[in-house]
Amino acid sequence: MLQITSPDPHRASPSDIDGPAAWLRLAVALALGTIGGVGMWSVVVVLPAVQADFGIARGEASLPYTFAMIGFAVGGVLIGRLTDRFGIMLPVLGGGLVMGLGYVLAGLAPNIWVFAIVHGVLIGMLGSAAVFGPLMAHISLWFNRQRGIAVAVCACGNYIAGAIWPQIVRFTLEAVGWRTTHLLIAVAVVVLMTPLALLLRRQPPAEPAPVAGVVRHGNVADLGLSSNALMVVLAIAGLACCVAMSMPQVHIVAYCADLGYGVARGSEMLSLMLAFGIVSRVASGFIADRLGGLATLLLGSALQGLALLLFLTSDGLTPLYIFSILFGLFQGGIVPSYAIIVREYFAAGEAGTRVGVALMATLVGMALGGWMSGVIYDLTRSYQAAFVNGILWNLVNVSIVGWLLYRRDRIARRA
Repeated sequence: MLQITSPDPHRASPSDIDGPAAWLRLAVALALGTIGGVGMWSVVVVLPAVQADFGIARGEASLPYTFAMIGFAVGGVLIGRLTDRFGIMLPVLGGGLVMGLGYVLAGLAPNIWVFAIVHGVLIGMLGSAAVFGPLMAHISLWFNRQRGIAVAVCACGNYIAGAIWPQIVRFTLEAVGWRTTHLLIAVAVVVLMTPLALLLRRQPPAEPAPVAGVVRHGNVADLGLSSNALMVVLAIAGLACCVAMSMPQVHIVAYCADLGYGVARGSEMLSLMLAFGIVSRVASGFIADRLGGLATLLLGSALQGLALLLFLTSDGLTPLYIFSILFGLFQGGIVPSYAIIVREYFAAGEAGTRVGVALMATLVGMALGGWMSGVIYDLTRSYQAAFVNGILWNLVNVSIVGWLLYRRDRIARRA
């Protein structure tokens, strides 16, 4: 007798790909990324206050950001593996609760080391990490024709967080101090993230449609490299580009304070940088849907290098505002390009883990670059050498991505 199997009520059908259900899920993911993204940006704004409170040097004060980025990076891989096996809802739900706990403990921290470890483990690794790489990988499974723009929009949550949260943190920092600010953030993330996470219960289609035009032969992608070799190359590129990216993003507030413009002006520049990064990320999605992830990555990285050069030309208040806007416009599409590249050259069933590894490299780059810039400042009492350091790392990224595009085009010509 023919046995008819009922469809799984908790899993979407292939017809939902690129459909209304996919776009609704993208909206939920964007909201979660915006709320949970506070874990990357609050520490940047409170850096001068924490440094003064604990009586430490700028390099030591940069450690909480570095720990948060390392935790964020490792957590992206760990949570990515969990989402590949069990879905996205539970990791995101747990991430919001753990992050709330982390902000409570950060607000009560007796010294910089406790503050840094809490940011690394609870806020970064087990908290904010759940609403970045894993969410991007999850959303990529719900889209085919418009995957580039969908992944880019999902990645915008991180930058919307960077545009909104620094102003909120600055206001509460001035009103109630950095410790109470962390307690207020704890309440906000738990109350807002919990109901949104519950909306992600439904699983994506079991067999997402393949990407048109990508040819694979066993374990070899159409760039002429094995999957693991390509993963290593992408990781090195990601680390290099984000060492460069971290200089303005991590230190612009402290830079403005040192120049006498104040923390408020630096916070405004950071918000502008990330707000215009949103424009760049959305635009990069359209570009990626037409040119592919590699070409989009090369364009963004080249323009980022140009923006870093501009920061060397002037430290006036108006030029710094302009450079911050241009930096945001130029580099916003870089990080989501790695997720798009992974979906172009690796199997869908590996999306969570592979995207997690690629983004882990970018986050390690952010952590390394943030720390390096602080140390360079302590040694030179200037950020000029730190900008030069970022430019050199950016050249490494441009070289790697250009080489991958050369290999792709050479293989295409031979074919």
